Amino acid sequence: MTTTVAAGRRGPALVVLCFVQFMLVLDDTVVSVALPSVRDDLGFSAAGLTWVVNAYFVAFGGLLLLFGRAADLFGRRRVFLSGVALFGVASLLCGIAQEPWQLVAGRFAQGAGAAMASPAALALITLLFPGPEERARALGIWGGIAGLGGTAGLVLAFGALLVAALLGKGSRA
Repeated sequence: MTTTVAAGRRGPALVVLCFVQFMLVLDDTVVSVALPSVRDDLGFSAAGLTWVVNAYFVAFGGLLLLFGRAADLFGRRRVFLSGVALFGVASLLCGIAQEPWQLVAGRFAQGAGAAMASPAALALITLLFPGPEERARALGIWGGIAGLGGTAGLVLAFGALLVAALLGKGSRA
């Protein structure tokens, strides 16, 4: 099954694929930095808190090959869009979680969505850019954006913590 896309539409498609990858990686680093706040707000134990991170990676790592193959069988675009939708709904559920188990279940669902979206996005890039040079350039951009997502997640999360600390201290004075 091949996908043909007009040359003028490949650039916007790459932007969307890169943006999704950026968000998937950004989410991982933001959550890691926010763990102390999550512990305090939802009452996690120290052992239970590790599952906030691990649930995502267990689902992502465990389902990555399965959904990569599903993308080959059922269509890369369909699996990509389903993964993005699942990730978005799971993110909403994580945001409204009131109990520790709800957050862990939401993180597992986020990992499953990421396992659907990420390999399908990579496969779409290889189809959209068939030439070796343009494919190498597109994959380099995609990988660089993923790295930027990890860095941005740390910067944004630490910045938010710093602002919260400064505002918290300022209101007590």
